[in-house]
Amino acid sequence: MTSMSKPLIDKHLKKNKLGLTIRDYEGGMSTLCAGCGHDSVTAALVQAFWELSLAPESAAKVSGIGCSSKTTAYFMGQSSGINCVHGRMPSVATGANAVNGDLHYIGISGDGDSLSIGFGQFAHAMRRNLNMLYIIENNGVYGLTKGQFSAAADIGTKSKRGIVNEQPPIDPCVQALTLGAGFVGRAFSGDKSQLVPLIQAGLMHKGFAVIDVISPCVTFNDHKGSTKSYAHTFKYYHPMIHADFVAHADEITGDYSKDGVMDVTLHDGGMLRLRKTGDDYDPRDRGQAIETLMNPSDEAAIRTGLLYLNEDMAEMHDANALPDTPLNKLPFDTLNPGRAALASLQKRYR
Repeated sequence: MTSMSKPLIDKHLKKNKLGLTIRDYEGGMSTLCAGCGHDSVTAALVQAFWELSLAPESAAKVSGIGCSSKTTAYFMGQSSGINCVHGRMPSVATGANAVNGDLHYIGISGDGDSLSIGFGQFAHAMRRNLNMLYIIENNGVYGLTKGQFSAAADIGTKSKRGIVNEQPPIDPCVQALTLGAGFVGRAFSGDKSQLVPLIQAGLMHKGFAVIDVISPCVTFNDHKGSTKSYAHTFKYYHPMIHADFVAHADEITGDYSKDGVMDVTLHDGGMLRLRKTGDDYDPRDRGQAIETLMNPSDEAAIRTGLLYLNEDMAEMHDANALPDTPLNKLPFDTLNPGRAALASLQKRYR
């Protein structure tokens, strides 16, 4: 919780394969409102990285502007990170990734940052299949500027002052599916058992992985009439796919129920184990995913889980034939071959 101080003694905590405790993956103390769903997302990110035994310094954190974009300060304090201009985080992440694709890129954004001023940048990051995990902390309002409706607010939802939203929402998962993203998921910040494995799978996915997280704003959008409140989400929360992430080289054990189980092997050798809640839903079928979100059988249900997965798409580095060596590690003479080489290149276009 935001208001709790960290314990001074942590030697009793379990260590991962790197010899690190979960405390080693934390960042600064949160300054968000007590009970904010964004802090639950932070806790899930900390647990996901710790369980995967990924070195904190192997991550690069990027964000825009807003309550959600403060999240990058609250996990993995040893990692590099940057707050970008409002809505411009994807282009900064693209440049950084092109220079050094060896890092785990985590973009933290909000429904305002991604679906309004940054909508075009969000779309082109998916189009390029940028190799990053992109989390949208979706609360339906601009919490940092006192609760105006965001582009994700549902028609008919009420503001804290009783104003009714009349504009249709932009669904980031529908947009991701239609724009060609290879990994699309939705989760609820209050369900850590679903959110943590989704984050882990997104981190290991080679390409653009977007997770839309319903993350209630306790100050401006947690009241009766809001479709992004805790009460509404708990009531209509409908997990379509329960996903367990099995890390590469870890032994797979356990007894499973008679529910349908499908194993999907990711590029790194890790495995997604999907437990279906509907026998007719296949997360590899993009058309079915779009149909389910656009024409649901139950209008009120908030569909969560891994909505779509495609492991066969070329990631940005592969699609653009970038060198295996990160650009920031190439010698200067290779990056700047000189005037003669430039003249030779230009001659090809004359």
